[in-house]
Amino acid sequence: MTPRVLLGLCADFKQLVRGLLSFGHWTPSPQSQARSAADALLQSIDLAAEAERLGMDGAYFRVHHFAQQLASPFPLLAAVGTKTRKIEIGTAVIDMRYENSHYMAEDAGAADLISGGRLQLGISRGSPEQVIDVWRYFGYRPIEGEDDADMGRRYAEEFLELLRGKGFAQPNPPPMFTNPPGLLRLEPYSAGLGDRIWWGSASNATAAWAAKLGMNLQTSTLKFDETGEPLHIQQAAQIRAFRAAWQQAGHTRTPRVSVSRSIFALLDDRDRGYFGRGSQEEDDKIGFLDENTSAVFGRSYAAEPDILIEQLRKDEAIAEADTLLLTIPNQLGVAYNAHVMEAILTTVAPALGWR
Repeated sequence: MTPRVLLGLCADFKQLVRGLLSFGHWTPSPQSQARSAADALLQSIDLAAEAERLGMDGAYFRVHHFAQQLASPFPLLAAVGTKTRKIEIGTAVIDMRYENSHYMAEDAGAADLISGGRLQLGISRGSPEQVIDVWRYFGYRPIEGEDDADMGRRYAEEFLELLRGKGFAQPNPPPMFTNPPGLLRLEPYSAGLGDRIWWGSASNATAAWAAKLGMNLQTSTLKFDETGEPLHIQQAAQIRAFRAAWQQAGHTRTPRVSVSRSIFALLDDRDRGYFGRGSQEEDDKIGFLDENTSAVFGRSYAAEPDILIEQLRKDEAIAEADTLLLTIPNQLGVAYNAHVMEAILTTVAPALGWR
C-alpha cells in the first residue's frame, strides 16, 4: 500500500498522504519560539500554510487540557481553513470524555464548511491527563456501570449519529423562525463530514470497534503492549485487525489509516545539534500509562537521509497505512519546522515512493 504523508507517503504502490502533527506546546523559556498561547496558535496557522506551500497533504493538531498546549481545536481549525486552500485540516486527537457531542457537532460542521469540506477529525477516549478526573471539571461523569473510557466511547457514538444529519428534535409549535417540515437537526450541517471521523486507537480491540462504527483509524507513536513485539509490528497487526473488522461490517467505502512518527533528516549542524542523539536510540521503550497499563513507545528516527530511507523501509506499520503524520517540534519555530518538512519531502520521500 502507498500511504500519504501529512506530511504524506506511498508504499507498495499505494499513495501515502503526508501531514504534520503539532502538539502546540508553549513555554516562556528564551529557548522556545512559542512562548505564549498566542504564539502557539498563530504559529500553528503559519505552519499549516507552510505545509501547504511545501506540498504536504495536511496539518493536524493534538488537543490537551490544563496544559500549555493547544486545547479547544475548532477556532484554530477554522482559522487554518481560511488561510489554506487544499490541505486536509485535522486533529489527533480530541478527547471525547470532555466534549458535549451536540455542541461539538455544530462546531465541527461550521469549521468544515469554512474550510470547504477539508476537516479530518481524530477523536478518542483520550490519554492520561494533567488533572485527576478532568471530565468532572467539564461537567461530565460516567453513568452507572461505565468508566470514563466507556463514557468517551458513548459520546463518540452520539457524535457520529448527530453527524448523519437526521432530524431528532421536536420543533416548538410557535417557532421564533420558520422551520423546515419534520424533526429538526443541528445546524450547520456539513454533508460528508461523518466519513472523515477517525478513532485514535491504542489497542486491537478498540481498532475493531472503530471499524464496526465506520470510523477511520489513527494509531500513534505509542500503543498498549499486547504481544511484546516492536511498536511497528504490533501496529501493523492492529491495522490488519481494523481492516478485517471493516470488511466484516460490510461498509462500502474504503477506510483510511494513519500512523504517526517522529522523523528527522540530519542535513546540517542545526539538525545534528537538535536530534543527532536520536540516531543512537534505535529501540522502542516500554512504560506504563497507569499502574495497570503497559505500553510500547515508538523510537524516533533521526539520521542522514540514506540511513533514514533504509530504516523506514522496515517499518511495517507505515507500509500498512495510507497516511503518515510527522510529529514536529513546534517550539523550534515556523522557519525551522518548514526546513524539517522540506528535508523529508525532498531527501527521503522520493526514494520511498512517498509523493
